[in-house]
Amino acid sequence: MDYGFDRYLRYDELVEWLRGVEAARPGLVSIESYGTSHEGRDLLIATVTDTSSGSHDTKPAHWVDASIHATELTATVAACALIDHLVSGHGRDEQVTLALATRTFYIVPRVNPDGAEWALADSPKFRRSSTRAWPWTDGHRWPGLHREDVDGDGRLLQMRLADPNGAWMPHPDDERLMIPVPPDGRVTDGAPRYRLLAEGTISESDGFTIPTPSPVEGLDLNRNFPAGWGTSVPGSGDHPLSEPEIDALVRAIVARPNICGSNAFHTSGGVLLRPSSTRPDSKVAPMDVWVWNQLAERGTALTGYPAHSVYEDFTWDPSETMSGAADDWTYEHLGVYGWTTEFWDIVHAATGTKQSTHFWYTGPTVDEAIAVLRWCDDNHPEGHVDWYDFDHPQLGPVQLGGWNTLSTWTNPPLHLLHDEVATHADFAVYQALSSPRLEIVHHAVESLGDDMWRVEIGIANTGWLPTDVSALARKEKLVAPITARVGGDGVTVIGSAGRVQLGQLDGRAALRFRNGNDGTPDRVLATWTVRAASGSRLDVVVDHPRCGSVTTDLTLA
Repeated sequence: MDYGFDRYLRYDELVEWLRGVEAARPGLVSIESYGTSHEGRDLLIATVTDTSSGSHDTKPAHWVDASIHATELTATVAACALIDHLVSGHGRDEQVTLALATRTFYIVPRVNPDGAEWALADSPKFRRSSTRAWPWTDGHRWPGLHREDVDGDGRLLQMRLADPNGAWMPHPDDERLMIPVPPDGRVTDGAPRYRLLAEGTISESDGFTIPTPSPVEGLDLNRNFPAGWGTSVPGSGDHPLSEPEIDALVRAIVARPNICGSNAFHTSGGVLLRPSSTRPDSKVAPMDVWVWNQLAERGTALTGYPAHSVYEDFTWDPSETMSGAADDWTYEHLGVYGWTTEFWDIVHAATGTKQSTHFWYTGPTVDEAIAVLRWCDDNHPEGHVDWYDFDHPQLGPVQLGGWNTLSTWTNPPLHLLHDEVATHADFAVYQALSSPRLEIVHHAVESLGDDMWRVEIGIANTGWLPTDVSALARKEKLVAPITARVGGDGVTVIGSAGRVQLGQLDGRAALRFRNGNDGTPDRVLATWTVRAASGSRLDVVVDHPRCGSVTTDLTLA
């Protein structure tokens, strides 16, 4: 199936495209299911590596997942574009070819297929995440407004009601745009005032109040991870990993201990976010903050997205943090550097200036909103809909229109999708190539006489990061050490164990802090004395959870 990354794929189309890529490039791509969703859909993962240079689990890996939130559809496009970038670049692009020869990519294009199907339905439902009824498992709709496509036109817009005490009024230069009534309540020229609501229906209306209860489906799958989980976090679920999508995702990651970095694709904001969500940088290992900042320099240069700490820059109230998220879990529990990429900043597209880091709470300023409206007029006329009369089943005469949020504030217009996500594939390759990499760079065999031999194996970490990846991982001993073992037919190890522990090795990043006197913290020498007949073959295997396996064989001669 041809796919130009200029539209959103329904679940069956996504499966068809993934299977097609697998069939076309079986030596590079493997598709498998790692679990099932709440509604019973297979959760699919693409494993991408050059299998001619080793199986996926023998190499350090980079993990990417996408679309954990139902309406953040750009994220799946970005994940698919990454798969395409790797496959089409193999043998043509030097960096991609090197990455696939020496690293593995694990890519989950859609963590939450159920929610995405709701968002992509002919009559869409705007839900943040899971389709499971929660916290009221009977699916009871409490009195008040429930967001849905009330007029059946396939769009989720806004509703406005004339209200002399309403908080909104038309912009004086463009009456289509609703702006806040100023604090003193003064409006010019007798402008009408309105109450704004999301498009939807009212359950059990009393004719006067319009409560806004939590959605029937109130789960947030990105608050269901074990790190920082708590009942006070909105949408966190019954317990950590209570949701099948997150339980399966965590198990899939843990089953792949060679993962050295992770990135979760979301929308929106046009930023690269990093942990911690719950602590200031002063409480995070300084070396880890430095590494994140080093990676961010290249990420920003490639994508144009600035990088931020979630806690330092994106938390409105430090006493109510955004915990239970994927990137915190991968860092705190696994010791790998996690990222959250928030695609698309329509304010930046319209004005050339980035959104405020508190935009998720405060929304746009009046100047930003009018600039976005003008931008939509020129680039995306469907992004803001002229107000039209509608006879609402509960409210009576209202007007529908305003922002078509799904294709403006949440996702870019379709014709901008590919360009918005394309450069992030380069960043994924860059992060993968920054991981540790074990190589056997020296070996020697010395005859001691009487079929006795001294064997030396020199092992080096030729990657940028240390073998245990982060300072937190080293402090908490989250990663087992390098091991090396020798053996072979007719080979006996004398005076020591055939399998030895060799600790952890620094990477090139640590050498930056040694004032030009490197030494060899990135190397280790393993030695054995063995007995075997001359001409025997000696097998050497070096293993590490993060770095995979490297092997060689020697002739005792």
